[in-house]
Amino acid sequence: MTPRARAFVVDTRTGRVGEVMGHDGPSLQLRPPAGGREWDAEPDAVRPATDAELLSAKVKAVNVSSCRAVGNGGAPGG
Repeated sequence: MTPRARAFVVDTRTGRVGEVMGHDGPSLQLRPPAGGREWDAEPDAVRPATDAELLSAKVKAVNVSSCRAVGNGGAPGG
Protein backbone atom coordinates (compact mmCIF):
# COMPACT_ATOMS: atom_id res chain seq x y z
CA MET A 1 0.00 0.00 0.00
CA THR A 2 1.32 3.45 -0.93
CA PRO A 3 1.15 6.00 1.91
CA ARG A 4 -1.06 9.02 1.39
CA ALA A 5 0.32 12.53 1.04
CA ARG A 6 1.09 14.26 4.37
CA ALA A 7 1.56 10.91 6.16
CA PHE A 8 4.72 10.46 8.24
CA VAL A 9 6.78 7.40 7.41
CA VAL A 10 10.17 5.88 8.15
CA ASP A 11 12.48 5.21 5.22
CA THR A 12 13.71 1.77 6.29
CA ARG A 13 16.81 2.05 4.11
CA THR A 14 18.09 5.14 5.93
CA GLY A 15 16.12 5.17 9.20
CA ARG A 16 14.99 8.75 8.50
CA VAL A 17 11.49 9.98 9.29
CA GLY A 18 9.81 11.87 6.47
CA GLU A 19 6.51 13.39 5.47
CA VAL A 20 5.13 12.10 2.18
CA MET A 21 5.00 15.10 -0.15
CA GLY A 22 4.00 13.26 -3.30
CA HIS A 23 4.97 10.70 -5.88
CA ASP A 24 7.33 10.86 -8.84
CA GLY A 25 6.79 7.78 -10.92
CA PRO A 26 7.41 4.79 -8.68
CA SER A 27 9.19 6.82 -5.97
CA LEU A 28 7.83 8.76 -3.02
CA GLN A 29 9.14 12.23 -2.21
CA LEU A 30 9.79 12.56 1.51
CA ARG A 31 10.68 15.69 3.48
CA PRO A 32 11.95 15.92 7.07
CA PRO A 33 9.13 16.73 9.54
CA ALA A 34 10.51 20.21 10.30
CA GLY A 35 11.12 20.97 6.62
CA GLY A 36 14.23 20.70 4.53
CA ARG A 37 15.45 18.95 1.44
CA GLU A 38 13.29 16.21 -0.03
CA TRP A 39 14.59 12.76 -0.87
CA ASP A 40 13.20 9.83 -2.83
CA ALA A 41 12.21 6.52 -1.30
CA GLU A 42 10.71 3.37 -2.73
CA PRO A 43 7.17 2.67 -1.49
CA ASP A 44 8.14 -0.85 -0.41
CA ALA A 45 10.94 0.60 1.75
CA VAL A 46 8.76 2.77 3.99
CA ARG A 47 6.53 2.06 6.96
CA PRO A 48 4.33 4.30 9.10
CA ALA A 49 6.27 6.31 11.69
CA THR A 50 5.35 5.78 15.32
CA ASP A 51 4.45 8.76 17.48
CA ALA A 52 7.77 8.33 19.32
CA GLU A 53 9.77 8.36 16.05
CA LEU A 54 7.98 11.47 14.82
CA LEU A 55 8.51 13.29 18.11
CA SER A 56 12.19 12.32 18.16
CA ALA A 57 12.70 13.63 14.61
CA LYS A 58 10.99 16.93 15.45
CA VAL A 59 13.03 17.41 18.64
CA LYS A 60 16.25 16.69 16.75
CA ALA A 61 15.35 19.33 14.14
CA VAL A 62 14.60 21.93 16.82
CA ASN A 63 17.88 21.18 18.57
CA VAL A 64 19.88 21.58 15.36
CA SER A 65 18.04 24.81 14.59
CA SER A 66 18.74 26.16 18.09
CA CYS A 67 22.44 25.37 17.81
CA ARG A 68 22.64 27.17 14.48
CA ALA A 69 20.82 30.17 15.92
CA VAL A 70 23.51 30.67 18.55
CA GLY A 71 26.19 30.57 15.90
CA ASN A 72 27.96 27.26 16.24
CA GLY A 73 26.64 25.73 13.05
CA GLY A 74 24.78 22.96 14.81
CA ALA A 75 27.92 21.27 16.13
CA PRO A 76 27.60 19.92 19.64
CA GLY A 77 29.70 21.79 22.16
CA GLY A 78 30.06 24.83 19.99
